[in-house]
Amino acid sequence: MLAISCLLICNQVFCWGFYMHEQINYHAVFLLPPEMMVLFKQNIGFLTEHAVDPDKRRYVMASEGAHHFMDIDHYGAYPFAELPRNYMAAREKYSADTLQAYGTLPWWVQTMLGRLTRAFREKDCRLILKNAAELGHYIADAHVPLHACSNHNGQLTGQQGIHAFWESRIPELFAAEQWDFFIGKAAYIRDPAAFIWSRLLESAAAADTVLRTEREASLEIRPDQQFAFENRKGLLVRQYSTAYASLYNRKLNNMVERRMRQSIFAVASFWYTAWVNAGQPALEELSHNSSDTAEQAEYRLLNLEWKKGKALGRDCGE
Repeated sequence: MLAISCLLICNQVFCWGFYMHEQINYHAVFLLPPEMMVLFKQNIGFLTEHAVDPDKRRYVMASEGAHHFMDIDHYGAYPFAELPRNYMAAREKYSADTLQAYGTLPWWVQTMLGRLTRAFREKDCRLILKNAAELGHYIADAHVPLHACSNHNGQLTGQQGIHAFWESRIPELFAAEQWDFFIGKAAYIRDPAAFIWSRLLESAAAADTVLRTEREASLEIRPDQQFAFENRKGLLVRQYSTAYASLYNRKLNNMVERRMRQSIFAVASFWYTAWVNAGQPALEELSHNSSDTAEQAEYRLLNLEWKKGKALGRDCGE
C-alpha cells in the first residue's frame, strides 16, 4: 500500500513540464544581441530557474490559472472569428467571468510584455529579470496545442495524462541529445498581439492531431509496454515508456521539437521587442541583488505551496 501511495504522489509532483519551460528560457538567451546578453547571460541561472514560477503561483492564487491557457474551441470553430482579439471588446461581448473561465493567455502575454517594457525603461534590474522569466513561460504555453483546447488533458476522450506526455515526457527524453536549438537571432515583433494570436491559433489547429495521433500510437504497442517505472530522486515513478514516447514522437513528425524551437525564438524576440520599445537602454551597469528579502520571501512561498501539491483552480490532471 505504501508503494502504491508513493507512486500516486510522485505522479502528481511531476505532472508539470518544468524542464521544457526552463530549457526554453535558457536557450532564448543565446538569441539576444550583445547589448542584452551582458545582463541576460550573467543571469541565465535566474531566468532558467524562475521560468516555472507562474506554474508554482497557481498553487497560491486561483486567478493565476487562466493566464496559462485558452479553451478557444468554446468560441466556435477555427479560426474563431466570433472571439474579438481585443480584450475589452471580448469582455464586453462575453463578460469578464467567461473570459476567466475559458482562459486569457494571449491577453496576458501582452500584459506581461508591457510590464517588461516598463521595467527596461526604468532600468529596474529585478523586474527586468522577473518579468522576462515569467513572460517566457506564458509564451511557451501558447505554443502547446493542449493549452488551446478544452480537452486539455484528454479527459474528454479517455486519454488522461496526454498533456504531460506531450509537453514534459517527450522533451525530457529527447531534447538534450537529439534536438537542434541553433535557431538564429531574435527579431523585432512589430505587432505582438497578432503574433501571439497567430501562435495560439496554430496550437488550436494542432490539438486534434495531438489527440488523434496518441490514440493511433496506442493501437501499435501493447498496453503493458506503454508505461514503465523509473527512479526519480529516490522515488519510483510510473511514466510513459521510452518506446511508447519514441513511437508517439515519430508519428507526430517531431511536432514537439518544432514547437519548442518556435517557443525559443518567440521568447527571445519578445524580450528583444520589449527592450527596443523601451528605447534600448544600456544594461551593462545593471546588477541583480539576489538577496532581496521581499523577493526571496515570495519565492519561498511559491515553493512551499507548490510542494504541498494542490493547485488552486484547474490543473493538468482534471
